[in-house]
Amino acid sequence: MAGLTRMLVVNAGSSSVKIRLLDHGDAVVRRVDLPAEEGRTAPGAVRDAVAGLGRVDAVGHRVVHGGPALHGPVRVDDAVLTELDRLAALAPLHQPPALAALRDTMAALPDVPAIACFDTAFHTTLPAAAATYALPRRWRTELGVHRFGFHGLAHEWAARRVAELVRPGLRTVVAHLGSGSSLCAVSWDGGRPRSVDTTMGFTPTAGLVMGTRSGDLDPAVPLWLVEHAGLGVREVAEALDHDSGLAGLAGVADMREVLAAEAAGDAGAELAVAVWLHRLRGGIAAMAAALGGLDALVLSGGIGERATDLRLRAAAGLGFLGVAVDPAANAAAARDHGTLDADISLAGARVRTLVVHAREELVIAEQVRAVLAADPAGRPVG
Repeated sequence: MAGLTRMLVVNAGSSSVKIRLLDHGDAVVRRVDLPAEEGRTAPGAVRDAVAGLGRVDAVGHRVVHGGPALHGPVRVDDAVLTELDRLAALAPLHQPPALAALRDTMAALPDVPAIACFDTAFHTTLPAAAATYALPRRWRTELGVHRFGFHGLAHEWAARRVAELVRPGLRTVVAHLGSGSSLCAVSWDGGRPRSVDTTMGFTPTAGLVMGTRSGDLDPAVPLWLVEHAGLGVREVAEALDHDSGLAGLAGVADMREVLAAEAAGDAGAELAVAVWLHRLRGGIAAMAAALGGLDALVLSGGIGERATDLRLRAAAGLGFLGVAVDPAANAAAARDHGTLDADISLAGARVRTLVVHAREELVIAEQVRAVLAADPAGRPVG
């Protein structure tokens, strides 16, 4: 789209709202990080931040859940907002704050096109065997219960970086590890990355152990808690999203605090790290099985980019897959050291292990341009 030289990207997650202003070459010229408690920023914070950035030509929003209808980026209008509001119950930590940020931004920039880009879209390529739950037909066909998958923007970026840093076509497992965490098995089709399996499911609560989310759980446990322990449905749902994961095991949700407590000999923190690593290693092995083998393992997200010791400990249990990490390269590859993307593989290792800085904003910027170039009126593409 001619004249699209300053693009705003708004990434509302469960623990922060990241606002980036990009120039015509996708260089970040302004950045604002707003702290959020369970995705909620201070009233007016997003609007004030956006208002202080000067001219903006288009806005791209990361939205976690596109549901069954929104399979690609789309210009936001009242109908899109209504559909996204309807999906809020499926992603209660993410969808409401993302929509609040979207509405605040649209209020601050009423004449600027707003494009929603979905974390679920990358996983629309999941084969039926990976996307289908073994549930009654009515639940699957009429109610639409299936594996959506999430973190798609981050998974797509990481897989594309593997193609740039090593070569295209590698069977790749991406581990996006942060307050929310998920794995994705990526194959290649016509030079493009393709999601073939992932750990999150119908909602972002499934999969790995996360900061406050339980991850995978015997589905009979919530039923038992309601039927036999006297807990309410809402109480159980809130606990699975807000009081479980690292918070449930160690009492704190931030992995940095958990690791500090583990080093001090706290038993709860020791158990939390052990469970976290156990689930991570098992999940990586399952993703490799979905690919029929493993050529590259990517570690990304706040934990994946910073927690050098956890990377070593995770890799130590994956030698049977061909994963081996060089301790010196691993120590040097930390975002806090200024290193963004790096190969930390031990020389001769069969699997390439890389650390990749999550750059969802670049995928979003690309999708925004595609929407506006294909149709200035903003009808969906993809």
